[in-house]
Amino acid sequence: MIPVFVLVFFSYGTQGLIYGAIIFLIAGFTDVLDGHIARKFNLVTKYGIVLDPLADKLMLLTVLFCLSVKEIIPFWVFIVIAVKDLSMIVSGVFLYKKDTVIPSNFFGKASTVLFYVAILAEALGFHIGSYLLYIAVLSAFVALTNYAIIFFKNKKQKQV
Repeated sequence: MIPVFVLVFFSYGTQGLIYGAIIFLIAGFTDVLDGHIARKFNLVTKYGIVLDPLADKLMLLTVLFCLSVKEIIPFWVFIVIAVKDLSMIVSGVFLYKKDTVIPSNFFGKASTVLFYVAILAEALGFHIGSYLLYIAVLSAFVALTNYAIIFFKNKKQKQV
């Protein structure tokens, strides 16, 4: 959905934001549906546990980048989340090579939902969207802190 989002976002002028938001929501819905189906039918795999959050991060970063390019959101929001997500990706690759996977948890999922709501509010022109975006950035750092704690506990246990 990422290439479709970018194409639509930049190709439809003033309506690109609304159409892009619809694509973003569809991507989010299919992501939730995919996870539900995988758990319900016991189709959860190690690769899925790794690739699903990676796809979520890439979609979110793409949307934030596009919104910042059009000056809908401040560019620093994209930079901050990009640094956070890239550090999580690098850590995830490190752990994956050590045969350890940290699955997503409540904090990461809550942060993602907050970003979806904030981006939708921005797309619809609600002034609260900016505040929600800042709350989403803050929640992303709560999630990062939580994952860092899990990472270091895991690393310490492997050393013992």
